[in-house]
Amino acid sequence: MKTLRVLTALLLGSGVALAMTMPSHAADKVKAGVVRSMGGSPNFIAKEKGFFAEQGIDVDIVFFDSAQPIAIAVASGDCDVGATGVTAAFFNLAAQGTLRIVASGTWEKPGFQSIGYLVSNQAYAAGLHSLKDIAGKKGAITQSGTPLQYAIALAAQKYKIDYNTIQVLLLQSNPNVGTALTGGQTDFAVQTVVPAYSVINKGGAKLLGWEGDEVPPVQNEAFFTSTKMINERADVLKRYLIGYRKAMAYFHDAFADANDKRRDGPTANEVEEIAAKYLNQPLEQIKLGLPFFDRQGRLVEKDFVDLAAWYKAQGMIKDIDVKAMIDRKNAILIAPK
Repeated sequence: MKTLRVLTALLLGSGVALAMTMPSHAADKVKAGVVRSMGGSPNFIAKEKGFFAEQGIDVDIVFFDSAQPIAIAVASGDCDVGATGVTAAFFNLAAQGTLRIVASGTWEKPGFQSIGYLVSNQAYAAGLHSLKDIAGKKGAITQSGTPLQYAIALAAQKYKIDYNTIQVLLLQSNPNVGTALTGGQTDFAVQTVVPAYSVINKGGAKLLGWEGDEVPPVQNEAFFTSTKMINERADVLKRYLIGYRKAMAYFHDAFADANDKRRDGPTANEVEEIAAKYLNQPLEQIKLGLPFFDRQGRLVEKDFVDLAAWYKAQGMIKDIDVKAMIDRKNAILIAPK
């Protein structure tokens, strides 16, 4: 009996020692590129709430000053995935077979705040009080061939303004746009919600309105990845998407009801605190502007076809097959409402 106890102890001890020396399985690393805006929220939530960790994914969030460099970073392999506005540069790279759209990003919908129109104090004093007044004015954005530029075109179309009468200033970064607004070097500007309120709250500009309230619901942001990621790390991408979509649903339910109408749910303050932490912004500023995310990140294909058509009309891209740029194995498509 004593011998049995000794053997048992030895076996247990060796088992513990073996377990201690065996390496634990490391989480799969993914680099995600986002602009420092609310569009990156699903990544923030999935990381903070452990949704990625549940899937064995370790995400490194990389911040950029504008959308275009994210497409380049994902195409080159510097980032594995990106979530931002779909630019002309994105379409040109995707046409070469390097990038694919996987899910939607923020939507422009009434009652939600994603892309905003701002007016400088000087231009407001001179009479620019609404988007009806932007004909012949200077409008600042970060870079050419972005949804921000498309937002100017949609506003011009709505108010029957000749887009070509508007002088679009390309200032490369959100801080540069803010400086131009504050100094009166531009009459108006188009920015996403976080940089927009960074200027407004300092008294540097006024809000003219939100794209979601001015035009019909539209998607012009997306979650995308490289074809290399799809082909070589399909399982990692699948698990990443499980965590990412869980976070999109979490964000949606914090700020929208079952009919996608704006309201604050029980987790609204928690989500706002997470965004404030990752964006390094005051909580009260985050509360001022909240975008819309679909619970599953479903895609309206027509919106991206229309966006590409506008870029083509401006001479930014050539004829492309937008439908071939969607990762149909992972994407969830819906018809426009």
